[in-house]
Amino acid sequence: MKLNSKAVTVQKPAAELCDFLADVKNFESLMPENISKFEVLNEKAFVFALKGMPEIALEVKEVERPNKVVLGAISDKIPFSLTGNIEEVSESSSTVELLFEGEFNAMMAMMVKGPISKFIDTLASNLEQV
Repeated sequence: MKLNSKAVTVQKPAAELCDFLADVKNFESLMPENISKFEVLNEKAFVFALKGMPEIALEVKEVERPNKVVLGAISDKIPFSLTGNIEEVSESSSTVELLFEGEFNAMMAMMVKGPISKFIDTLASNLEQV
């Protein structure tokens, strides 16, 4: 299953935005209001939970400065990745689009598609405010 957020413009140069997304502490400020847990595990990983959902642990898997940051699930039970694709627009702004890719059976995909779409759109919208 692949889901894309809307592309949003951020008032930061691409390299600065890439560094922001590569620093897991910053994800706390991007989370939706219905977050019930956020904890940094180490400099490359964090765990979060939204009300009514199981905890999800993510870690930075790859950084291609200044254009890409890939986060992936720490657990192999539900393999997925969240990629931030960054494009520089000017010296002081860039666009970012979030891409979610996961391997789910048809039933699971049907159940999680809506909440995950809303989640990545919220992350993207909150990035606009950074």
